[in-house]
Amino acid sequence: MFDKGGLAEPLSALIEKVALHPTRVTDDDIAAVVASGLSEDQVSELVVCAAIGQATRQYDTALGALDAATGDAHAS
Repeated sequence: MFDKGGLAEPLSALIEKVALHPTRVTDDDIAAVVASGLSEDQVSELVVCAAIGQATRQYDTALGALDAATGDAHAS
């Protein structure tokens, strides 16, 4: 689910930055990926997927912590 494995640079670096340090993404990061051959639409879609993937991982982790703290079993 939402794995960045197999992505070439500079796309891999952008996806990692979106997932782990989204406030540090710059226009230059996007421009580098576009210059590598992807369209702006493709980059936009990949950035959204990276953000959703990270949000999903964080949500699942939070549910797991809640389950551990309360002893409840939440379906995700």
